[in-house]
Amino acid sequence: MSELDNQKETTMDDKEVQERLHAVEVAQASGAATLAGAQATQAAAQAGTTATTAAMQAGNMAAMAAGGLALIAGVFIGLAIRRS
Repeated sequence: MSELDNQKETTMDDKEVQERLHAVEVAQASGAATLAGAQATQAAAQAGTTATTAAMQAGNMAAMAAGGLALIAGVFIGLAIRRS
């Protein structure tokens, strides 16, 4: 009779099994949503970094081009002033 009592204590009814299964499903869905959010955040951060780097390179190239043109113009202006 003791064995029968132990078996009753360790078995679960269907409702309890469904509740536990639902809790596992919710936890799994929460984990998946958290992972998806983390991946989206990482993708956005990488896109921002890429855009910032591209803008920085474009700005550097524009500054170098303007500096080069100013140097060339300065040389010709200097030569023109020297000859006059």
